[in-house]
Amino acid sequence: MPAALITGSSRGIGRGIALRYARDGYDVAVNYNSSEDAAYEVVDAIESETDSRAVAIGADVGDTDAATRLVSETVEALGGLDHLVNNAAINDHRYTPELSPERFDRLMDINVNSVYTITREAVPHLQASDEPEGASVVNLSSRLAFAGAPYEPHYASSKAAIVALTKSHAEEFAPEIRVNCIAPGYIETDMTDATNDEADKAERRETIPVGRLGQPSDIGDAAAFLRDAGFVAGETLQVNGGQMMY
Repeated sequence: MPAALITGSSRGIGRGIALRYARDGYDVAVNYNSSEDAAYEVVDAIESETDSRAVAIGADVGDTDAATRLVSETVEALGGLDHLVNNAAINDHRYTPELSPERFDRLMDINVNSVYTITREAVPHLQASDEPEGASVVNLSSRLAFAGAPYEPHYASSKAAIVALTKSHAEEFAPEIRVNCIAPGYIETDMTDATNDEADKAERRETIPVGRLGQPSDIGDAAAFLRDAGFVAGETLQVNGGQMMY
């Protein structure tokens, strides 16, 4: 089977993408940093619900050596690499006066530098893929890349950088590798649940034209589309229920 690496896929959006790829017939490397038990739960779900193989690989993608090792271990375990999803990221709600340079750099290491490093390491393997529509890279940005966020300026900046990196890599690696991006809106995950109560969710729901909050499976559907869309490259797909149309 063709193989996919999904970074940060033990929980939330990454988990949703990993499950979707597995259901579509792809072997999946499930990457985690600290959530080892959750990663193995994803592996168990994939192997019990689909015919795909899955492997859990621990790596702090913000560390260059660990990010490089993640790719090599994926290729060794799955026999190659055909698709990459750069999903791993952290958030940090801080206004600029409370935001230290060290925290800024750490977030950039995980949210931006890891995408560069992992993609660079994956390119030779992706170029060797024999997928019908070619290999693909899907990067995860955010609607905040376009809207900004005064309470997390480093996060919004990191996600804007992903959009530019996507366009740059799309042109650099074409035609063998298609590189695209997803900019999710509000997606319900355990991370958002920790910082939003039901009143917060109701208020957010009022701003979304489709009338509901997003789910990880919505991003999984978008990633699968970009993976298979052979004539789409360098694009950022807004997946936010229509929130950014205004």
